[in-house]
Amino acid sequence: MPQSSSPIGVFDSGVGGLSVLRMLLAAMPNERFVYLADSANAPYGERGDAFVAARTHAITQYLREKHDIKALVVACNTATAAAIHEVRSSHPDLPLVGLEPAIKPALAVTKTGHVGVIGTRGTLSSAKFGKLMASLADQAHFVVQPCDGLAHAVEHSVTLPPTTASNAVNSTETGALCERYVNAMGPFGTAAGQMDTLVLGCTHYIFVEHELRALVGPDVRFIETGEPVARQTRRLLEAAGLLRQTKPPDDSGEPQAPTDAAPPVQLLTTGPVSMLEAAAQRWLQLPARCCSTVSVP
Repeated sequence: MPQSSSPIGVFDSGVGGLSVLRMLLAAMPNERFVYLADSANAPYGERGDAFVAARTHAITQYLREKHDIKALVVACNTATAAAIHEVRSSHPDLPLVGLEPAIKPALAVTKTGHVGVIGTRGTLSSAKFGKLMASLADQAHFVVQPCDGLAHAVEHSVTLPPTTASNAVNSTETGALCERYVNAMGPFGTAAGQMDTLVLGCTHYIFVEHELRALVGPDVRFIETGEPVARQTRRLLEAAGLLRQTKPPDDSGEPQAPTDAAPPVQLLTTGPVSMLEAAAQRWLQLPARCCSTVSVP
């Protein structure tokens, strides 16, 4: 049975979920984490529901059997939409946190009442997302834009030099895709009838924040899910008595981090390890030795 010292499992179709892991690490610095990127099968957003559900079940079982995880964060909007209810039924004893586009937080901050939503086609066409939108349709005007290929492009951009302010947005594949989809949505800004809020409905998209900001302007609010997911994960662990405790205070009165032989973060991938290593170093400042390749049939 998992103990408080057991790791928290986190998985995504690829490296995009590292944006969620970054928030989890900030919220719970004493916890251990095992992150699995199913990059051999990425992106999930352009796969069918049955395939995504099968992968979600297989990875959940793998993380439980091989790493004895005490909780699971499904750091993928598409996997959450396709399989979260089935996973809850199959693993009722496992604290489980999924993602969905942050529509409700966007409603709380929009001033113009016009909200843009970008995500993968798999997420935005799912029954779960449709039900969410139907429940909120009378509260704002939503412009929903599937971004085919963007998650895949972000996935493969990690080995390229970072975009700088001197580069034209469309000088890279990710920037060109961002430009295409933002331009298709309509006007952004704070004037009446303009979208003043943009929901980033895929974990990969925060990593093209620079490109999106250049396209929508400085005043548009970006809403993503990493921080609320981290808060919810902490709440569930506290309720289950599984939150990892710090050691007693030292002579300075400051609590000390727990110590054991296990690494605080393990990063696993079913695809090329070089991609995960590059993403971990760029986005989390974690060394390549944290990364390894695994097989999850």
